[in-house]
Amino acid sequence: MAVKRLQNVYVRAGDMAASRHFYEQVLGLAPKFADGERWVQYDAGGVNFAVGSPAEFPEGAAGAVAVFEVPDLDARQQELAGAGIRIVASRDMGDHGRTVTVVDPAGNYLQLFQRRLAP
Repeated sequence: MAVKRLQNVYVRAGDMAASRHFYEQVLGLAPKFADGERWVQYDAGGVNFAVGSPAEFPEGAAGAVAVFEVPDLDARQQELAGAGIRIVASRDMGDHGRTVTVVDPAGNYLQLFQRRLAP
């Protein structure tokens, strides 16, 4: 099953206010969505870029995390598990959707994401 698109890339913020100042005032990005001190997402030329608090990062992840949107997360997770890919976490984000965090062969963490379908 193929990836639909790169959903977003996010980086860790130790100080959300300082990070927001940098990305908004210095780089000129406008926020698309914010969740208090946990998360802020920007449109960076048609690509989602976000800054997340340490609470938003998968345990053990360092650096940036790429998030790939997939049409069927359950099927993709089964395929990856069957291929021996290390799956480190899954998360239900309510109305936003669900993610599964996996580790690539080089030790980089990435996430697969499926949007919550509207009722």
